[in-house]
This record gives sequence, structure tokens and C-alpha cells, in this order.
Amino acid sequence: MMNKFENVSQNFLVGLEKQNISEPTEIQTLAIPQILENKNVLIESCTGSGKTLAFLVPLFEKIDTTKRQNQILIIAPTHELVMQIHDQVKLLIKNSDSQITSISLIGGTNINKQIENLKKNKPHIIVGSAGRVFELIQKKKVTAHTLTSVVIDEADNLLGKNQRKDILGIFKAVMRDTQKILCTATLNKDLLKDAEEFLPNYVLLKTEVSVNRNIEHFTKVTDKRKKIDSLKTLINKENPERALVFINNTHEVDVITEKLRFHNLSANALSGSQTKQERSTALAQFRSGKANILVSSDISARGLDIPEITHIFNLDMPPQALDYVHRAGRTARGNNSGKAFSIITEQEQKIIKEYEKKLDIKFSSI
Repeated sequence: MMNKFENVSQNFLVGLEKQNISEPTEIQTLAIPQILENKNVLIESCTGSGKTLAFLVPLFEKIDTTKRQNQILIIAPTHELVMQIHDQVKLLIKNSDSQITSISLIGGTNINKQIENLKKNKPHIIVGSAGRVFELIQKKKVTAHTLTSVVIDEADNLLGKNQRKDILGIFKAVMRDTQKILCTATLNKDLLKDAEEFLPNYVLLKTEVSVNRNIEHFTKVTDKRKKIDSLKTLINKENPERALVFINNTHEVDVITEKLRFHNLSANALSGSQTKQERSTALAQFRSGKANILVSSDISARGLDIPEITHIFNLDMPPQALDYVHRAGRTARGNNSGKAFSIITEQEQKIIKEYEKKLDIKFSSI
């Protein structure tokens, strides 16, 4: 494993140093040279392993700043993740004193303003949600023919049912030789099949461990009606710096949040039914520590990178083992360690056994 970034310009190295990044992670070591060589790439690497910079660093290198045109497109499944990736893009531009320009494009916001910005700034990098970007490509406001690279982050999600049509529309709109990069923490058969179809001569890059080994996994068995009490007790005992509480039913997010607040815990809610502004405020307060607990449905499980998260609490078990990977992976980012607690009924113990087997992890009962 290389212990320094190779073939990366000095100004970008300085930019990374300002984020206290001087050595590449394993996936960055694997991905950077392949992306620089313009290969189509499928990246599988555990959550918190540095996937975002694994594609951003080489793509920054490839941008021709003498041309005022759209060159890089990055698609992410949630508005939160789009904004998070765009924040990293802006940070690297600022810290490396680069002439690169960028824009974020998400649905639910004024499209005319976005069109105006695209026309005025002709940004090199576009980070966006699939639906809005495809709409702007169809309106010829995002110039698909000038794009040299397209990144689909959390590709297993985006190429699933909901947004597949938009992604395939984007693939069809770009030039045949446009580089395509798919990223995931959880590689499945469907995604491999899609890679075969849409990524000619692609390279599969994967790190050995799919579940971050810096996470400890725990279960607490209780009655269904006592789950909230168990959660409250665990939070008081563990005293987390930041904690994510996951539930399956979006409609219960506010109810659970209020119950925690009633017990003097500093909790915010994050769910798909909120407005963009409400979600943005809830996340900002959580990031800053004004609220140290965030109650959420799976919308925030994908890709959120908040290094201070020390604890994950599953009030409901996630539907599948791979969803568990994404939830637990919100803690132990980078080299940090973290804890994931699942509050379960006796009947749910069989799910834990299944996850242990599928994911090769061990749960400790408390």
C-alpha cells in the first residue's frame, strides 16, 4: 500500500494536508491510478474508508480549467449526500487554491435559478440528484457531451428501482467514451450485472473487509413496548458524543424524537417527510453538537459522513443485512472506532444470527 499520494499535483496535496490527510487509504491507493488512466471502475469498499476522495482526487487532476464547460458529473441518492459531497468538493477547491468551479443540483428547489447559474458559471463539476440532473440534461442545460467522467455514488441504491430510469437516461446521454465510476459499500449480483452492461472493460476495485472492523456490535433484548426505555437507559449510560437512532417507519420519527426530548435528551428528527429546510436545520444542529442525537429513517444511513458519530442505535432492525452495514457504517469514520446497538425482542434474535453469518461479525449481548 502506497504511503503517499502518487501522481497528485502539489496544490491538491497541500489542500489534502489542510484536512490532515497525508496518506491515502487502501481504496484511494487502488482507485486513484485507475481513474487517472480513464478506466471504467466499480469500487466496493466499506463505509468510512474514504471512497469520496478516492474518486474526487483523480477527477480534480483530470479537469481542464482552461475550458469553461461541464466536465465531471457526480450523482448521489439523497439531498444530504449531494450537499455533503459538494461541501468536500468546495473545501478541496478552496484549500488547494484551484480555479475549478462547481455547482450542486437537487430537486425541490428553483430550477430556473439553477439554469441561470449553469449558464453563467459553466461549472466544471456538477454534484446532483439523479432526477434533477437528468431533467436539466433533457433541457440541454447540462451539456452531457462535454462530460469526461460520471460518478454514481451508492450505485446499488441508485440503480435499484426508484431512480434507475434517470441513471440509465444519463448514461445514454453522455458520450460513449465517457468514463463511468460506480461506488458502493455493498456489492450485489444486480450491480455486477449492471457493470457488465454499462461499463465496458471495467476494473473491479475492492478492499477485503465489507464491514468496518472498528465497530463493536451489541444487542439488548427487551419487550417491544419497553424499547424506548431501553434506548433512553443506553443513551444515558453510554453518553455518546453524537448518536444516530434508526427506526423503520418514517411516520414514527417525530414521535420517538419527542419521547427522547421529554426525558431531557437533546434530540432532532430527520425524515423524508420533512421539507428541505427542516432536514438541513436538523443536520446542521447535529453536526455542530447543538443536538447530539439524531432520530432517523434510512434516508440518512446512506453516505453521511459526520466523524463525531460515536454510537448507532437500531430501535428497529433494518430490513436486510446490507442495510445494517450502511446504518452501522455511520460511525467509526476514517480511523475512529464506534459502537452499534440493536434493541431487539426475543423473536428478533434470529435476525441477529443471520446478520452474524452473512456479514461475518459478532454481536455481544448486554
